[in-house]
Amino acid sequence: MNIDVLNWPALPPETASKLAIADCDVHPRPRGSGIGGVSKALCPYLPKHWREHVATFGLTYRQPWEKGSAYPKGQPLACRRDAWPDGDAPGSDLSFMAAQHLDPNNVALGILNPLTSGQGAQNPDLSAAITHATNEWQVAEWTSKDKRLRASVVIPFEDAAASVREIELRTGDPNFAQVLFLSRTADPLGHRRYWPIYEAAAAAGLPVGVHAFGYGGWPITAGGWGSFYIEEMVGHAQAQQALLVSMIFEGVFERVPTLKVVLIEAGLAWAASLAWRMDRQWAKLRGEVPQVKRAPSEYMRTNVWFTTQPIEEPEPREQLAETIEWIGWDRVLFATDYPHWDFDDPAHALPMRMTEAQRRAVFLENAQAVYGVA
Repeated sequence: MNIDVLNWPALPPETASKLAIADCDVHPRPRGSGIGGVSKALCPYLPKHWREHVATFGLTYRQPWEKGSAYPKGQPLACRRDAWPDGDAPGSDLSFMAAQHLDPNNVALGILNPLTSGQGAQNPDLSAAITHATNEWQVAEWTSKDKRLRASVVIPFEDAAASVREIELRTGDPNFAQVLFLSRTADPLGHRRYWPIYEAAAAAGLPVGVHAFGYGGWPITAGGWGSFYIEEMVGHAQAQQALLVSMIFEGVFERVPTLKVVLIEAGLAWAASLAWRMDRQWAKLRGEVPQVKRAPSEYMRTNVWFTTQPIEEPEPREQLAETIEWIGWDRVLFATDYPHWDFDDPAHALPMRMTEAQRRAVFLENAQAVYGVA
């Protein structure tokens, strides 16, 4: 894939000298109100019988609540209060997004991660239909209109066969940069039911991005449902650690050695301690998992990348640099989480000493390498 720099919008003078960045977590949202839980903006890409279905029966997700999340968000739709275009929801207007974020922050590459996309729907065929419609919508309304943007292949990941078909449909399409999972799945992500998806993604040359949240139907804790939104926010890192442990010890990276996994919106400072713990246990119990040929930490260093937002911010800041040193400066991808309330402004994020090479790697070059964008 190549970005055609000649098609970039002209930068205003105040941003022209800024370091160009890649934002690896941008959230577009379909415009307008919904029909049975599906945005009207997706309806042109849904077959008539599915439009009639959602109008009659609605859209339900694999979770214990009939409507919405178990927890109220920190802000309406979990978004910045200044990110609402007139008459619509944050992330729904490309021109507004460009003016507020892409242009002033000199975003040269933006990876789109739609969250209201049918992943985790209770009806597997409806999930496949909505995820397909979401991919069509991303191209029609976003990537075809702004060459800086790349879409994620949104898949109905609980249905491996349907997911493989969707990946194969997008193979070779430069509009798409990765395959998108959510972190809370019906089974741990190392289970074999998901392996055909990993094989298809690797064959297509697409990384697998695993974003926080999801509709697996289970609580984020090991023992039940938390009482507060803050518990869920803190728990994103816990969910990502669990799925990474599963993928490594189930042998995913031995089965699919070229698979790239990007862990999105769960921090990264936990990676070193998790690796040490896995390595220690593997040294004693490796006979139980002969499919794991290398130390777990080695798979993390060859197959796994981490986005920055919401990055840990210790005092002193040098401790974060030491953690990234262990992970590897080439393993870290910058992200803002635009337009959500905990957005990381690239002008103020990562306030620590970095060499110019490290800064360019984290803010742009690592993403170009992972996503195959020259």
